[in-house]
Amino acid sequence: MRIQGLQKLTLLDYPGKTACTVFLSGCNFRCPFCHNTPLLTADAADGMAEEELLAFLKKRRGLLDGVAITGGEPLLRPELPALLEKIKELGYAVKLDTNGAFPDRLEQIVRAGLADYVAMDVKNSPARYAQTVGAAEFDLAPIDKSVSFLLRGTVDYEFRTTAVAEFHDDASFLSLADWLAGARRYFIQCFEPRQTVLQADLHAPSPAQLHHWAELVRPNISNVSLRGI
Repeated sequence: MRIQGLQKLTLLDYPGKTACTVFLSGCNFRCPFCHNTPLLTADAADGMAEEELLAFLKKRRGLLDGVAITGGEPLLRPELPALLEKIKELGYAVKLDTNGAFPDRLEQIVRAGLADYVAMDVKNSPARYAQTVGAAEFDLAPIDKSVSFLLRGTVDYEFRTTAVAEFHDDASFLSLADWLAGARRYFIQCFEPRQTVLQADLHAPSPAQLHHWAELVRPNISNVSLRGI
């Protein structure tokens, strides 16, 4: 398995851990606001060799606590469980980022003890999901299955939504509050316009708007925080 990117130190990507972040290529979504567009179609054969990553992690034992695995969508990669096994054998905690589209793979990894923390992107309310992930039509059932699995608390987790002015409104967050009711943690992340996003004419909501949305959600999810403001 090859790695398309490595951030050697992060204090932000894995809550409570000093970690590195591993980027894997490939995604089944085409969210117009995605920041990691070079990873969407990158050749999985390109990049750093798995052995190089593992050598780096061996040298960083005692300095790093965890490894955050992100993408793209990591669960697209059939080699992922084997990589996670090797990372866990080195003594690291593993955080897995996912869009929730592969609930059975997610549950298998959690049940196997290969992920200690899961961060799931919940893109929008069910009514606006297809639009937000760049699809003409969309089957929400796998996403809902992943949400339900995480809500059971089998693994530590967070849900997060990247708020974009053109895609989110009060109705979006009221619906999300109902869907994710009782969640352990929920983050509303502010979209940051960049040249690499798929759709150029998107805007960040104002800080006041983000705080308003957090208050809309809070009656159903007590632990709500904002990121990116």
